Amino acid sequence: MTEMYALGTFNRDGGPRWPGVVRDGKVAALQDILPDCPATLLDIFENWERLSLAIDNAVARAPGDAWRDEDLFVAHLPLKPENLFGAGANYRNHVIELVVDSGAGGFQDLSREERRERATREMDERAASGMPFIWVGLRSGIAGPARGLTIPYDMEQVDWELELAVVIGKSARRVSREDALDYVAGYTIANDITARELVSRPDLKALGMDWLACKSAPGFHILGPYITPARFVSDPQKLHIRLSLNGEVKQDEGTSDMIFDVARLVEFASSYAQLQPGDIIMTGSPSGNGTHYNRFLRDGDVMVGEIEGILGKQVIRCSAEAP
Repeated sequence: MTEMYALGTFNRDGGPRWPGVVRDGKVAALQDILPDCPATLLDIFENWERLSLAIDNAVARAPGDAWRDEDLFVAHLPLKPENLFGAGANYRNHVIELVVDSGAGGFQDLSREERRERATREMDERAASGMPFIWVGLRSGIAGPARGLTIPYDMEQVDWELELAVVIGKSARRVSREDALDYVAGYTIANDITARELVSRPDLKALGMDWLACKSAPGFHILGPYITPARFVSDPQKLHIRLSLNGEVKQDEGTSDMIFDVARLVEFASSYAQLQPGDIIMTGSPSGNGTHYNRFLRDGDVMVGEIEGILGKQVIRCSAEAP
């Protein structure tokens, strides 16, 4: 097998952006090592079945002088998908933690012990006989980590949610769970930012969460820096997610805690929507969000996100929006 690599979108000194390969701390421009390669990663993933082996071969053959130090370049949003999907409440410990800490779901009148017991029971029942919950994100909310996160001046509880994200590699409609991973081209890191105080609408409680208000500000769906081809990830349920805030670890959980695994999410999403090459599914956030610590994002914060088995480190610097 070709040595592990990832794909990204790079530039240097403010110049044009181009798709490249990163391996062992070095970057090569794809069009230098594969001259007929499309000019964007979205175009590449739209032709992934045709190009994936060609990229493998080009990386293996690339001469030493094609590679430059990774630190010389800026890694931008790797690609901007036509469709972005997010799995809600998809980590067992995360949901239990939210219920215990906030009483979410109508459990405000219960003690913390009673909340934990009820939430644990409900999550076990959901895993056994329930269905995933998937929402749709806005393209205007998608950004790369190099852009940084601007915290809106009128939001007070802006929270982090580090996640594994799936990149679709071929058109998928009504695929089975058994075949679902065949439609996955790669994986990347996502941080799906949420304004917690805007999750529920007090005037329309029966309608549930307000996804527009709490998750759609510019730059709230942070993807990248790189996309690791799926062939290098033998089992997406055996990865480990870790987020630190200003050097202090906040999220530290394995993808094995997902209530519905990656294959089930692809199956479920494709049963209702036509998934296109380059589309992304964010698979849900593990425990350790700001609600648990009663600590939300502030001006000057730095988040570092990593997923063991996925190349790249997501570094996000936060700044406050001026009123």
